[in-house]
Parts: sequence; C-alpha cells; structure tokens
Amino acid sequence: MEMKFDEFEISNNLKKAVKEMGFEAPSPIQEKVIPEILKQHDVIGQAQTGTGKTAAFGIPLINDVNSKQKHVQALILTPTRELAIQVAGEFQKLSKFTKVQTLPVYGGQSIGHQIKTLKRGVQVVVGTPGRVLDHINRGTLKLDRISKLVLDEADEMLDMGFIEDIEKILQNANEERQTLLFSATMPPAIRKLSNKYMKSPEQVTIDKGEVTAPLIEQAYYKVLEKNKLDSLCRIIDSETLELGIIFCRTKKGVAELTESLQARGYMADGIHGDLTQSQRDGVMKKFRKSTIEFLVATDVAARGIDVKNVSHVINYDIPQDPESYVHRIGRTGRAGKEGMAVTLVTPREMKHLRSIEREIKNAIPSRSVPSIEEVVEKQQEAWKHQVVQLIEDNEEDDSLYENLVAELLAEYPSDKVVSALFKLAFYSQNDERTETTAYDFGDTGAQKGMTRFFINVGRNVDMTPKKLVDDVAKLVGINAKTIGKIDIFENFTFMEVPEESAPFVYEGLKYARVAGAKINLEPAKPRPKRG
Repeated sequence: MEMKFDEFEISNNLKKAVKEMGFEAPSPIQEKVIPEILKQHDVIGQAQTGTGKTAAFGIPLINDVNSKQKHVQALILTPTRELAIQVAGEFQKLSKFTKVQTLPVYGGQSIGHQIKTLKRGVQVVVGTPGRVLDHINRGTLKLDRISKLVLDEADEMLDMGFIEDIEKILQNANEERQTLLFSATMPPAIRKLSNKYMKSPEQVTIDKGEVTAPLIEQAYYKVLEKNKLDSLCRIIDSETLELGIIFCRTKKGVAELTESLQARGYMADGIHGDLTQSQRDGVMKKFRKSTIEFLVATDVAARGIDVKNVSHVINYDIPQDPESYVHRIGRTGRAGKEGMAVTLVTPREMKHLRSIEREIKNAIPSRSVPSIEEVVEKQQEAWKHQVVQLIEDNEEDDSLYENLVAELLAEYPSDKVVSALFKLAFYSQNDERTETTAYDFGDTGAQKGMTRFFINVGRNVDMTPKKLVDDVAKLVGINAKTIGKIDIFENFTFMEVPEESAPFVYEGLKYARVAGAKINLEPAKPRPKRG
C-alpha cells in the first residue's frame, strides 16, 4: 500500500508546504526515518545523496521547532557551502507556513551579516564545521539550548578533515538533544563518533534490494537547465519512437512539460496525483490506444501502469534514487521487445548519475544532443508522408491559399518556396537557439572555444597529465581526447576543456578526488598581457 505524507504525525501547515513542493509520496528513506525522528530517537541513516534525505530530517525538524522562541533549536552540519545553501533552501520551502527561520553559515560570506541575523533570532542554523566553530568561539552562536543536531554526509566531512571540528561542536552542544547522522558509508571513525555522542541510535539503511537494471539500452544526455526542453524535443525527434513515458520529479513539472509539449505539436498528456480517477483513466485509455505518443508522469502516478508497447522511457528529471531509476526504466522493453531508456542530466546532477551507476553496477553511456541537421534528416520521411497525405486529401478547400501560392511562385523558384515552408514548419516546432552556456566563466585565458580551469594541487600530490585526464573523463563523462592543454606546477595545475563541457567539468570536479587528492577547482583568471 502506497504511503502518503498526510499519514505522518506532522502539522497541517507542514503538510501544506510539502504538498506545494510537489512531493506526492515519501521516498524509502523518508518513509523509514521520519517516524523514528518524530519519536525523538537518535537515528543513523545510511543513504546516498539524492534519496530525499534532506526532507527526511527536514520535515520532522521543522515540525518540532517552536517558531515563537527566537533561540537556535536545531543545527545541521554539512561538508560544503553548496550543500549548506541547498539544505537551507529546502528548509525555507518546508517552513513556508510555519514561520521557522533558517540561516546558512559558511566561509566566504560576510561573517558580519551572519552575526546580525543570529542576533535577530533564528531557530535553525545550517553550516560548515569551520564557520560554525568560528561563531561558537566568538560567542555569536550558542548551542546550550538546541534540541536537534544533524550531521549530514558525515563521511564527506571526515574525508575533508572536519572530524576534530565536529567533535568540538558536539562537546559544546546541549547534551539533552536528539542527534541524527546521515552517511553514504560507515567508516570506523564515523562509527566511533556515533558510539561516543549518540544515545542508542536507531539504524536505518535503505534496503537496496536487487538494484540491477533490466537488459535494455540505456543512455544519458548532458543538457543545460535552460535548454532542457529544446534538448528533449531534439532527442525525441531523432528517435524512432512508438510510445514513450517521460518522467518528471513533481506534479508541477508534469503539468508544465505537458503544456510545453502540446504547444509544440506533440501528442502528449500527463498524469499526476491531483487528477481524479476518471481523468486518469481517460489519459491512460488514450495512451493504450496510442492516440497520444507521450505520457508525462511522476513516479507515483506511473505505478501500476502496464502498457505493452512502451518503446522509450525518458527521465526528464533524474530519478531521486537508484531504485526509482530501475523501476522507471523497467517499464520499457516488455514482452521480449527491445526498449530504450534515456536520462537528461544537468551539470549539478553528474554526481547523482554516478551514484546510480555504482548502484546498478553498470556504466550508462553518454550521447550528444542531436544537431538540427540530424533531426531534419531523421524527420524527412515523416514530413514527406504528411505532405503527400495533404495533397491527396481533397476534403479541404485550397482556394484560401491560391493567391498567396501564385504570388510566391511568380517571384521565386518552386524549390526555394517549398524549402522555406519546411524551415518555417520546423523552426516553429524546434527552437533554433544554440546550446549556449548558462555558466558564464568569462575570459579564462584559454584558447578559442575552450575554458581554462585552475586546480589547487599539482606535483605535490604526484599529479600527472594521464592521471588528470583519466579522472576527469571518468568523473565528468567526457571524451579524454577533447581535454586540451594541461600545465602542472608544484602546488597547482591549469587545464583547458571545450566550452560546452565546462559546466559539467566545473560541477563534476568541485570538491572531487583527482589523482587521489581532494581538490578545489575554479575558472582560471585571464593571462596577464605582456608589454
């Protein structure tokens, strides 16, 4: 039986916020962890990033925090500023109707601004260990009255050398607190930390079950968020597609994508949790009869769909955990037929894709988004068929266009007129914009068409061009041959990559391990001009 968020013992205001965020049913970790946290137990949750764990601890924390009291009641420690910002953003959405104030604190941002906000009063602080400790030492953050403390991605914090800072923070925190620890792996140091600072914690591990992907063809396309819809249209135009299910993360996403596809002339309809049973049945009837080609759906709405001829499953939004990936792609290639599973991946989702690959023990091959030329070539036969049908179908009165046709043919050769009309039809359906980057790295001093990055390690960690190229190709999913000039110095390295790959390199390598060392990577400054 499918569980709903309404079944948790949480406030109505919180249920309202969860509904507005588009969550329909709890993910496996949310289902297991939320009740335990609500019972005030200490919890160790072993789960990968992308399994919905932020909401797993966020929902019960927001529920228990008292917004009328202005002191800090909950502290969440994260390994990176990016994660601190992300967690704080999710908390702000969850507390839309409860007036709980959340403040992210991290290095690289004015400490003065953080101090002012802390003085005004916040209930939840999300921060990196270094900056949190700095506030504790200054006396601007007091943990003597906190009731919740969360260690998020504990193994990452251990890897980054934060374990001593974490111990100092835990020693400064109210002993009468609930402690929650989340980690993808459980190295001995993390186990030791939990034994020392947690009270009989409940262990919650997401049972991976048999996370093996069915034997169907799989591929992913690297796309930028702003070009996602155009990329999807090009991909579906270049595939031989009978029936396809397109998955979105939220109900809102389903509604928006369905509308966009219909506006572009695709036969698509959507199903999500807000539809009545009769509306849902109507959409499914059309899909079974193939009067629509594309069914746009959320994971929850797609449960129980059994349609024989689904040739393609397209993950417009990457699934939130490996199990969902396997369930989604298992809906194609049924009854002995071959199927195709396609996933669209934005730069920030590359790490998430890698965790899915690790779980299914299978590398998913990368493909390039088809060019306009490739799409035109693929569509020619279909267009020709449509034109011939219109010519042979004499039911419609052509006299409306006679004058216009005569004028055009009097001035221009017939082949030019037909070509122009095809272009007009094609570009009204496909956006001609090139895949320009949403990441403006500016002038990095690279050769034309390339972006140059600065990496904060060099020969001091035995970096070699081969190690760098191999690791970058593996982590980012780009062809090793496309990586350009590499300059390795004693304590730092410069590397050039093609402009179109730069956002993926930037997101995929930030705080990653290269040549065995934890690195930081940023766009290089332009080279100084000589003379």
